[in-house]
Amino acid sequence: MPSTAYVVAATYLSGHELEVEFSDGLVKGIDFAPRLKGPVFEPLKDIEYFRGFILDGWTVSWPNGADIAPETLYRWAGKSDSAA
Repeated sequence: MPSTAYVVAATYLSGHELEVEFSDGLVKGIDFAPRLKGPVFEPLKDIEYFRGFILDGWTVSWPNGADIAPETLYRWAGKSDSAA
């Protein structure tokens, strides 16, 4: 189990935004659009592909192997790792 808060649920909102719930109870909408950089994230720019996310272990991931560390998602949600 990660030492920081991890993802326990995620819901598609719109565009490239997911509402992410963390193990410490924080629930926050995160816009992924400005962060989809690099070859592994290129397929996620397609909305339908982006919507195909799954919870894989402790974070959000996609069928092509793209994922984002839960501590990074926590920072994107406006919290520091040490707050977890």
